[in-house]
Amino acid sequence: MLPYPQIDPVALAIGPLKIHWYGLMYLVGIGGAWLLASRRLNRFDPTWTKEKLSDMVFWMSMGVIVGGRLGYVLFYDLHAYLANPALIFEVWKGGMSFHGGFIGVMLAALWFGKKNNKSFFQLMDFVAPMVPIGLGAGRIGNFINAELWGKATDVPWAMVFPTDPAQLARHPSQLYQFALEGVALFLILWLFSRKPRPTMAVSGMFALFYGIFRFIVEFVRVPDAQLGYLAWNWLTMGQVLCVPMIVGGLFLIWLAYHRAPATPAAAV
Repeated sequence: MLPYPQIDPVALAIGPLKIHWYGLMYLVGIGGAWLLASRRLNRFDPTWTKEKLSDMVFWMSMGVIVGGRLGYVLFYDLHAYLANPALIFEVWKGGMSFHGGFIGVMLAALWFGKKNNKSFFQLMDFVAPMVPIGLGAGRIGNFINAELWGKATDVPWAMVFPTDPAQLARHPSQLYQFALEGVALFLILWLFSRKPRPTMAVSGMFALFYGIFRFIVEFVRVPDAQLGYLAWNWLTMGQVLCVPMIVGGLFLIWLAYHRAPATPAAAV
């Protein structure tokens, strides 16, 4: 068993102002995405300025934050937030849904694309390889918050999390998700997008592999207490929400290679 590193969730406190690591991880994800997008910008559209890129990153970041929070409220704990709506604003305590954030990003891409003469999938193909940076950073934030831990286990790398009332050795599922949704997904999309791909192919690869990775990790991750398992003592809400991503990803990849010619990739 490995010791859990006791990291204060508050990175910096100045009087009553507290800056949480969880929030800083969002800044890491947004900043990393902006830097990567800057490197790919000329290949995506030489006429775009850094200011336009910054606008796009801003609006998609808003989609992540607002969509992620509302997605968690709607998908995972609606009753609690209806009883106490003020909880919606306590984002430093966690409670963000990837699938809600994903919907938020898609809506932002639709709106921003219309304003800048880009199709929805042109923008989604461009931003998809950047998303794992934020996903990986977010999972590190979950780990520091000692939340979303896994099931009890006797594997050598199991940890006892301070937030666990039972104080059992558990899978560090946040680190599994960091490795898969962050590192592995980034490498897959980075390498795939370096060559010319038809429109929708990169988006399809993102949806497919995120869905697969998340579905797998959910087998060892403890479901949200207010929901538990939805069926068969193993099916979780996270897995249910991943099924349409996997199916949709496969469909997009098939459609991309059966109807669209290859376009120059926005290579990194």
